[in-house]
Amino acid sequence: MDITMAVLLVLVLGLLMVKFALFQPRNPNSPPCISGWIPWLGAAFQFGKAPLEFIEQARVKYGPIFTVFALGNRFTFVTEEEGIEAFLTSKDIDFEQAVQQTVQRTTSVPAEIFYLNHSRLYSMMKGKMGTSRLYLFARTLCQELHEHMDYLGTAGTENLSDLIRSVMYPATVNILFGKDVCPTNKSDIKEFEEHFQKYDEDFEYGSQMPEYFMRKWSKSKKWLLKVLEKVVADAERANPSESNSKTLLQHLLDNLHGKHLAPNYALLLLWASQANAMPVAFWTLAFILSHPSIYKNIMEDLVSVFGKAGKENIEISEDDLKKLILIKWCTLEAIRLRSPGAITKKVVTPIKIQTFTIPAGDMLMLSPYWVHRNPKYFPDPETFKPDRWKEANLEKNAFLDGFVAFGGGKHQCPGRWLAIMEVHMLVVLFLYKYEFILLDPVPKESLLHLVGTQQPMGACRVQYKLRQ
Repeated sequence: MDITMAVLLVLVLGLLMVKFALFQPRNPNSPPCISGWIPWLGAAFQFGKAPLEFIEQARVKYGPIFTVFALGNRFTFVTEEEGIEAFLTSKDIDFEQAVQQTVQRTTSVPAEIFYLNHSRLYSMMKGKMGTSRLYLFARTLCQELHEHMDYLGTAGTENLSDLIRSVMYPATVNILFGKDVCPTNKSDIKEFEEHFQKYDEDFEYGSQMPEYFMRKWSKSKKWLLKVLEKVVADAERANPSESNSKTLLQHLLDNLHGKHLAPNYALLLLWASQANAMPVAFWTLAFILSHPSIYKNIMEDLVSVFGKAGKENIEISEDDLKKLILIKWCTLEAIRLRSPGAITKKVVTPIKIQTFTIPAGDMLMLSPYWVHRNPKYFPDPETFKPDRWKEANLEKNAFLDGFVAFGGGKHQCPGRWLAIMEVHMLVVLFLYKYEFILLDPVPKESLLHLVGTQQPMGACRVQYKLRQ
């Protein structure tokens, strides 16, 4: 048999197997499945064009629980209360197994090392960034934000996203990794930011596809890992014995099995600290500036706490932030409206939700973006209404019912309180030091990605000048 005939035979057998699989009668206890007609790809093309629109259209057409077959995987979405509760609390689903492939493809951390480290590192991160330890970050964070805002000058016109990035990126990196450990001066930062932006923009695609299909993304990933080798080496040499003097990266190094993968974990930490906080800060400021009455009330609050706005480099304490609760409400409302398209766990034991049985092996998907648009939880859900957060018991660190942006159960984002404080402080300082005028309407959110906070579809320019 020649090679051509052999290839044809393999293709025919493959098609027969696919046909057999596709035309098997559906288990009546399984959710409706959107499978498409192309082997392995399934509904990937339709789903990938605009995933968030696809999810909502499927929910309307098929009901609150449905499965999407794409790229050889089954993704079962739950959109109503019973499914949400199961996603957050059931022992039949597993977070670590769900993110294993993503971590391996985006950071090159093998599954066995990830499993060995995950619980230990999660507990460490949760402890080091918990509410009782935020005071350890507050003063240094305030100083860092002041320092990098000084580079903005007295006035200018800039895309709001770029303005925020120029301040938030170096400040956050210095807090988590150590002062001037990562490139943060003007001559080096541009190349670093370009590679990080490429890595971040295509992170979702990189998590699903082999690297040889993602050459530019792969190049940026390898470049970042090379830089982070030196970052890790410097952090190890400077690692102090006193726990409260250590950076988060140094705490990570102290708890890590597989030290040769420290740059890979540093990349994961870098991405986790930047990819969501910067767009949240953008949306918070954009929403405030586009709502004059809210902007006015915030400025009155700032004057009541710090005196005449713009007169000095104020030092912000945790107590000060507690007095500026409206900005925190605005931050949480921005997160609600621009939350991740989906978070996922893997079904390890068949689980019953409503009348359906979800088989082992399915990825169980929850969409915070759409849950946060359920009027049952959030009346008038499309409207930016910070005062809805009056009902949350934030003093006891409790969110509103139905708010799932940070996940739930034992796998909530360990850095959520630090990230909220970071955005809160950034907005305080920006509004205290500068007068802002929006030059563009607030852009719509992009519906192209499932991973992370939704990005703006277009530019949003602002004019700024120091307050007198």
